[in-house]
Amino acid sequence: MRIIVDADGCPGKQLIEKAAKDNSIELIMFCDINHVLSSDYASIRYVDSGFQTVDMKVANEAKSKDIVITQDFGVAAMVLAKGSYAIGPKGHIYDDNNIDKLLFERHLSGKLRRSGGKTFGPKKRTSEDDDKLYNNLIKLILKANQ
Repeated sequence: MRIIVDADGCPGKQLIEKAAKDNSIELIMFCDINHVLSSDYASIRYVDSGFQTVDMKVANEAKSKDIVITQDFGVAAMVLAKGSYAIGPKGHIYDDNNIDKLLFERHLSGKLRRSGGKTFGPKKRTSEDDDKLYNNLIKLILKANQ
C-alpha cells in the first residue's frame, strides 16, 4: 500500500505526510513542473505541464490497495476501478456508492456553465476539513491494511 497525492494545489499536505510517516507508508506526491514542493518524507515526482498530465500520471500509478488523494472525481473513478481507495483533500471518501452521483453533478455543473449559468466554487477550508482529512485518511489506512 502507498499513498499517492495529486499534489497540484492540494491543501493538507502536512497532515497527509504526518499520517503516512506515523504509519510507515510510502508517500508519493505528483505535481507538474510549474510547482515546487519539498518534503522530508515524501517522494516528489514531477511531470510535464499540460492538461490532465498530473491526473493521468496519478491514475496510471495507482494499484490495488493504494490510497489516492485527489479533488478530481474523474481520477477518483479511475482509481476506484483499479481497487484503490480515494479521498478528497477535505476528507470526503469516494467509493462505488457515491462516485456516479458526483460525476453526474460535475457534468450538470459543466453544462450549466457552458450555457452561461453560474456555479459556486468550493467553500473556504476550515479546521474541521483538516480533522476530517486526517481522520478519514487513518480510517482508509486501517481498511487497506486488513
